[in-house]
Amino acid sequence: MCTAALGVAWAVLSACTAPGAAGVAAGAEVAGGNAARVTGGVATRVGTPGAATGTAASPTRPADATAANAARRSGFEDMSPATQAMQRDDAANPAFLWVEEGRQRFAASCARCHAGDAMAGVAARYPAWDANMQRALTLGQRISACHQRHAGAEALAPQSDARIALEAFIALQSRGQAWAPTTDPRLAPTLERGRTLFAQRMGQLDLSCAQCHDQLAGRRLAGSVIPQGHPNGYPIYRLEWQAMGGLQRRLRGCLQGVRAEPLGWDSEEMTALEVYLAARAAGMRLEAPAVRP
Repeated sequence: MCTAALGVAWAVLSACTAPGAAGVAAGAEVAGGNAARVTGGVATRVGTPGAATGTAASPTRPADATAANAARRSGFEDMSPATQAMQRDDAANPAFLWVEEGRQRFAASCARCHAGDAMAGVAARYPAWDANMQRALTLGQRISACHQRHAGAEALAPQSDARIALEAFIALQSRGQAWAPTTDPRLAPTLERGRTLFAQRMGQLDLSCAQCHDQLAGRRLAGSVIPQGHPNGYPIYRLEWQAMGGLQRRLRGCLQGVRAEPLGWDSEEMTALEVYLAARAAGMRLEAPAVRP
């Protein structure tokens, strides 16, 4: 969690306490919600949002996974009961306005090639290597490329409502499944670049992603719990934004918070960071479309 308050709060982080075991247990209890996938517009329960499949090593996880990854927590568990309840109830989750738009767009543009139920598990496999473009693609980038390549339309901008809506609808079909991004060896250089970026100090505050989300996860910054930073709920409806957004929007916000120059939309660096974060969260349950504070 990177905000303008970082410059002041960083000095006192070491004195902050981690959430107690009771709070963790309460969050885990509330997390037992309506994980589902949608087939033909009907939601069915398939799992528990945010629950990790275990701490066993996964071939897609970085070799240097830290203690934070050994006991991984979804950001869902760090939210207030009211915000958790909003995510658990599809009728109350504002993200479903975008899901509905995505369903309509999918029916109009994508259904000529793909059946809706064929999208189950797709989000769980991304980011992945694209043989045609010879590079790693995130789910949003794959949707945009498909929209351009097969629908003959313009590429979808990263934070456009059209792309976010389609990503939300497709990601919903994998909700509750374990995230298992591809282990294609051609992704190795991109994964390594993302790992380097995650550990690299940036900005005027000279902070790295790893300092907050690995070393200090669970402590408090400006009154809020520092999450481990797993992107298993994206795209998300963020209360601060009062809108849906993708992972790139959140990453750019973090970089601005440490007073660093944001990475470019869909840039190689941004994609590399997303590849690393997916590998870091491999095995966690997908929650998209999630709600976050």
